[in-house]
Amino acid sequence: MFARVVAPDMPGFGGADKPDRFVYTVDGYARHLAGVLDGLGVLRAHLVLHDFGGHWGLAWAADRPDRFASATLVSVGVLRGHRWHSVARIWRTSGLGELALRTSTLPASRLLLQRGTPRGLPRDAVERLYRSLEDPGTQRAVLRLYRATDVAAVSEDLHRRLQGVDRPVLVVWGRHDPYLPVADAERQRETFPGAQVVVLGDSGHWPMLDDPVALEQTVLPFLARVTAGAVVGAGSR
Repeated sequence: MFARVVAPDMPGFGGADKPDRFVYTVDGYARHLAGVLDGLGVLRAHLVLHDFGGHWGLAWAADRPDRFASATLVSVGVLRGHRWHSVARIWRTSGLGELALRTSTLPASRLLLQRGTPRGLPRDAVERLYRSLEDPGTQRAVLRLYRATDVAAVSEDLHRRLQGVDRPVLVVWGRHDPYLPVADAERQRETFPGAQVVVLGDSGHWPMLDDPVALEQTVLPFLARVTAGAVVGAGSR
């Protein structure tokens, strides 16, 4: 399989800029992704999405169905009726979210990130995630994004706009995901009736970290079948 792979750090995360004036919403990120793809000359994209990146990428797909070739949804999707998990509820609470991010420690973050991961996570990966959340710009992005997002309303809108768009979809979920229950994996067929659903029995929310071999063995055959152009991944990391 030969493909052009683009894996951008999105504004507010990783090595990307963290501008105060960026619109930290699902629509804001979808517009940014559109600009990235347009700037790179990507005409059709096979989306590989994780976590909040799922909402951003699917919003782009709903805006541009003619350029949407396929989606691989890893621990994310159209989360109809979803209620925010406990960490998100803290981040969405004014004052409490700021305090939680400012006072977090590496041991506490390790315990939090290891939830629902029978295999555990690599220590260096946990430290990278923790260090990224120490950045004031990333903290600002996280708080603005979570506070601006009604995930159930966003998902209903995505469901309405995407349910008639017939594209190959692979759904990959960790059975032990503590943030997004595994029952949501099968529910992706409400929006994507032909979706292939794979549950990884030894994974949590971070399959690319806790069982990368199983994830690779699931995703690559799917992409080999459907790839006809570029592959683009977008996610918060």
